[in-house]
Amino acid sequence: MSSETKLFITGGAGFMGSNFIQYILRKYPLYEVLNFDKLTYAGNLENLRDIESDPRYRFVKGDIADEKAVARAVEAFRPDVIINYAAETHVDRSIQSPKDFLVTDVMGTYTLLEAVREFSVPKFIQISTDEVYGGAQDRSTEETRFDPSSPYSAAKAGGDHMVMAYWKTFKTPVIRTHSCNFFGPYQYPEKLIPLFITNLLERKKVPLYRGGEHNVRNFIYTEDHCRAIDLIFHAGVLGEAYNISTGEEIENIAVARKILAAFGAGEDMIEFVPDRPGHDRRYSLDNSKLKKLGWAPVWSFDTALAETIRWYREHEAWWKPLKQGRNFKEHYEKQYQLEG
Repeated sequence: MSSETKLFITGGAGFMGSNFIQYILRKYPLYEVLNFDKLTYAGNLENLRDIESDPRYRFVKGDIADEKAVARAVEAFRPDVIINYAAETHVDRSIQSPKDFLVTDVMGTYTLLEAVREFSVPKFIQISTDEVYGGAQDRSTEETRFDPSSPYSAAKAGGDHMVMAYWKTFKTPVIRTHSCNFFGPYQYPEKLIPLFITNLLERKKVPLYRGGEHNVRNFIYTEDHCRAIDLIFHAGVLGEAYNISTGEEIENIAVARKILAAFGAGEDMIEFVPDRPGHDRRYSLDNSKLKKLGWAPVWSFDTALAETIRWYREHEAWWKPLKQGRNFKEHYEKQYQLEG
């Protein structure tokens, strides 16, 4: 890539996208970034307050499912790559409102792919999830058959299939990534780790699905994921897919215990709630292909968790208004079947 590389980041005001934008601008002084984000409940420009005046950064409010808005932004910016972080991602919300996920995760991906074709964008990177593979008995490789269990994972699988169809049919320059669970600063507090941390900071119990407490997950710190996408962007092979995972598996109950221990709290602070439908027992990714490209995680789960707890302790002004908002409160009560 040239020293003046231009990155078009969709969903850049969300947790994953905003961390990546900050990472890229720190590492590459001559790179430019356009952040294209709809600013839904999880999109927050406060995530980017530190770099909002950087001349290498610009923001455009827009919906990736809006063909005209996408075309205008891509034509004006002429990026070297589109990295698609924009997505509806919360499984429980997909159970309540599946249509929103189809529009963003399938039609939005289609719209971006059409823009790549129309304006000859050199590369498109799709950010996707391990959940497209469904519950895993063995570690999923990039060739494992998709078997989604929720409307969220089905919608992501649909977008991923569209990406590969464009590669096979049109030779659109695409790369897919499938990642395990992220965590770190600026994560909207409906997700497991920031929810548990902020609940304990508020001296509230943490809700854990009864029946899902022993489900196995792999978590990756956001900085390690940024490093993976950076490498895939610069060295990944077009048409290929790359799994992103530390390989460090842990049960949900063990995550809860580690967070409780950090606060000096006991298991009496766990509130068991009814399990959600279609809850996969285990996700597990084979990351050997990414390792061959030269990537390895830097952060252990325990070290990253301690850093994440420190961040939320020090940034109450960021997360407190989100949890006090109507969107969070209404969803929280529905998700965990709690009284209002």
